[in-house]
Amino acid sequence: MSKDRNITDKLFLFVKGLSMGAANKVPGVSGGTVSFVLGFYEEMIYSLRKINYKAFWLLLNGRFRSFYNYINATFLLLVFGGSIFSYFSVSLLLDYLLTNYELYVWSLFFGMILGSIYYLSKEFKYWESKNVLSVCLGALLGVAISLLDPARENDALWFVFICGIIGVSGMTLPGLSGSFILILMGNYVLLLVDSVAELFTTLTDIFSGNFAFLDDERRMYYLKIIAVFSGGSVFGLVSISHLLGYVLKRWYQIVTAVIIGFITGSLGIVWPWKRTIYKMQDGTVLLDVHGEKVIENYTRYFPDLSMSTTWIAICFVLVGVGSILLIDRYGAKQNRNTHAY
Repeated sequence: MSKDRNITDKLFLFVKGLSMGAANKVPGVSGGTVSFVLGFYEEMIYSLRKINYKAFWLLLNGRFRSFYNYINATFLLLVFGGSIFSYFSVSLLLDYLLTNYELYVWSLFFGMILGSIYYLSKEFKYWESKNVLSVCLGALLGVAISLLDPARENDALWFVFICGIIGVSGMTLPGLSGSFILILMGNYVLLLVDSVAELFTTLTDIFSGNFAFLDDERRMYYLKIIAVFSGGSVFGLVSISHLLGYVLKRWYQIVTAVIIGFITGSLGIVWPWKRTIYKMQDGTVLLDVHGEKVIENYTRYFPDLSMSTTWIAICFVLVGVGSILLIDRYGAKQNRNTHAY
């Protein structure tokens, strides 16, 4: 599937990677759904599956160009380069927007996921009984996960490695939010907030020639955590993509139906009208953090239609739906132009 790409194609791939990475950091939003809707999901899974024994054999024998072409490295570097870059750029903007305009951000994501469900359902042509049942099972699983309570934070390295494997699954499994799973596992703040912030500070220090952090126990602790988490993420990306490739090849209809159901069932996670609930480690419910380490979850409610903010939020939902429909229309136009040649 390796192909020649012009500068515009490469730029769009990088932007798509930015979108996937930013979405994967937001609890409730799946980077895999973004890749599915933006049209590069199958190539991503195909390319990740190429990281296998043959690729390592080419690398060990010094056939670097063959290795590069075999694994579709241009695509992988652009997409995952964009994803990594988003953690220090787009995701920081998202953090700001979630802090100051939380309702509207969630409304936009809710609309985008609604549009994604329409997009996936429209493309799926196999609505026999077994696939309808698969949709229902996927929806039940999505609802069940959305209702789970978060666990306590656990910084044991073996558990952090497992978090890396499971957390990155949001990039390869449409509908599954890796960030939300990390919240349920209790390690979202440790891995995607504190550790990423310390890594960013460390990179800044390195570029400025300041290596004093090597004697900072706290900094080295977080760098060790992020290194193990990254190792788990890389292992998870490759292993899950191989498993997905195998499953999709043999049970494509059923797996796609489960994904559609799972995304639908997960809508509750991104329901815009919700209040944040904080719990102490002993289970005591708090309304505010007060600087103490807590477990975060949400309680959802029906919006007050008499408030102007509700109607503004509904407008953002419609914008989210519309953006997906525009992407769908653009993709259809591109396919027509391709077949015209």
